[in-house]
Amino acid sequence: MTKQLSKGTCALCHGEFSKATMTKHLETCRRRASDVRAEAAGRKPGRKTKKFHLVVEGRGLPMYWMHLEVSTGATLADLDQFLRATWLECCGHLSAFEIGTQRYLSHAGMYMDGEPDEQSMRVRLDKVLSPGLKCFHEYDFGTTTELSVKVLAEEDREAKGQPIQVLARNIPPLIPCRVCGKPATEVCSQCVYDEGGWLCEACAKANECGQGMLLPVVNSPRVGMCGYTG
Repeated sequence: MTKQLSKGTCALCHGEFSKATMTKHLETCRRRASDVRAEAAGRKPGRKTKKFHLVVEGRGLPMYWMHLEVSTGATLADLDQFLRATWLECCGHLSAFEIGTQRYLSHAGMYMDGEPDEQSMRVRLDKVLSPGLKCFHEYDFGTTTELSVKVLAEEDREAKGQPIQVLARNIPPLIPCRVCGKPATEVCSQCVYDEGGWLCEACAKANECGQGMLLPVVNSPRVGMCGYTG
């Protein structure tokens, strides 16, 4: 892919900011949004709860990233399901988190010969995560998509909304067609591993690997892999 400045959209103000400045922007924007809600409620403080501020990005594909606000009482299984629904799910593959030397599997307990360092994802986030920690997520142990998850902070936030909320997400990167240079809309799942599978709608019609190998270009680090269509 052509290297370009990665930008994203803030879910709170809908402003566009670079990846490098989004964390700083969210500090200000979340404070402003909280003040506005407090003023609308007559300055009565709402009930607070602990939440993690996470940054998730494609491992090796850092142009795909999200800032998340996640209840500390949610589980790894909850986070896994969110990542699947937002970025990963295609064929019901297995998945795992790697936190330090410990692996937490979506299928833990399904097999009798499980490894001793493999546990279930049914564990609360505040039992395994802490500010400054960086861990990893894998989806599909064959055609694997890997993500990095970094805990930026643990904060007192209003106890409202869903347990996992998107604070910001990258704008889809512009990927040129390898033939004509126009924006790619299709990717060949055979050629994508050589970074040569990106095609516009017109050029995709002549794809030498066949139409059956084409997948849509979507805003996800799993683009072009397995049967993922977004």
